[in-house]
Amino acid sequence: MNTSIPVKALALGLLCTTGMAAVAATREGDTGTGGGGCGWGNMVWEGKHGLPPYLLASTTNMTSGNATFGMTSGTNGCDTSKTIRYGGKSWLNLAGMLDSIAEDMAQGQGEALDAYATLLGVEQVDRAHFARVTHDNFGRIFSRQDVTGEEVLDATLQVMRQDPRLARYADRPA
Repeated sequence: MNTSIPVKALALGLLCTTGMAAVAATREGDTGTGGGGCGWGNMVWEGKHGLPPYLLASTTNMTSGNATFGMTSGTNGCDTSKTIRYGGKSWLNLAGMLDSIAEDMAQGQGEALDAYATLLGVEQVDRAHFARVTHDNFGRIFSRQDVTGEEVLDATLQVMRQDPRLARYADRPA
């Protein structure tokens, strides 16, 4: 039996996994495995930059489980009081939903608007009200032609906070 194929598959899987973790990293030196320089991988590769050190730090943290231990115990440089940040593109833009949400919101109904409400945690009983409120505030939510997904989300949450029935959904953790 050729053992090099399973070894290569394992190596490829590990590389892909650590690559995804590194891509999720913030620009502040986090490897995506605990925030703010957390774990042995961050300690070993401290001060380095570029993809290889991110991959190696992420691999070290993921294979030993030390970042998880550090987060739960407050050791290994882990600080769970910091805000987790994402530097990538909005999930609305990535999912190709922004145009569909805009179209449905302008009409006051539709599948994309219902999916958006669901993603925001709006319960079924309040979704028709969500559709009416966002339709009535379409100009505030989609304030210009080139509005970003983050701006739409922020504006939607602002509108929801001003509505007594929807306010409870606006401050829920995602």
